[in-house]
Amino acid sequence: MKVSEITLSDICRQIRADEDYITEDDRQHLAVLQKAAVEYVKGYTGLDDVEIDTHEDITIAVLVLISDMYDNRQMTVDKGNVNRVVDTILGMYCINLL
Repeated sequence: MKVSEITLSDICRQIRADEDYITEDDRQHLAVLQKAAVEYVKGYTGLDDVEIDTHEDITIAVLVLISDMYDNRQMTVDKGNVNRVVDTILGMYCINLL
C-alpha cells in the first residue's frame, strides 16, 4: 500500500479503534494527524509525495507516527526521542543529510 492510499479504515486498524464508533471530531483529528505524519516523513527524508509513494514500507512509518501521535497527545516532540521503527525506515530513504 502506498502512503497516498491510507484510508480512515487503515488508521482505525492501526489505533485499534472501531471505525463505526469514531465521532466526526475524531475523524477530523485523525485527518490532521495523517497530514502531520506525512509532512513529518517528507521533512525528515527530503522526499516528495511521489517519491514517498514509491517505498511501501514508508506507509508503515506513517501509520506508526499517526498511532504514536494519537496515543501520546500530550507528549512533546524531542528529536532525541524518535520512534525507532520510524527512524530506521525513514533513515533508509533520507536525502536530507544535514
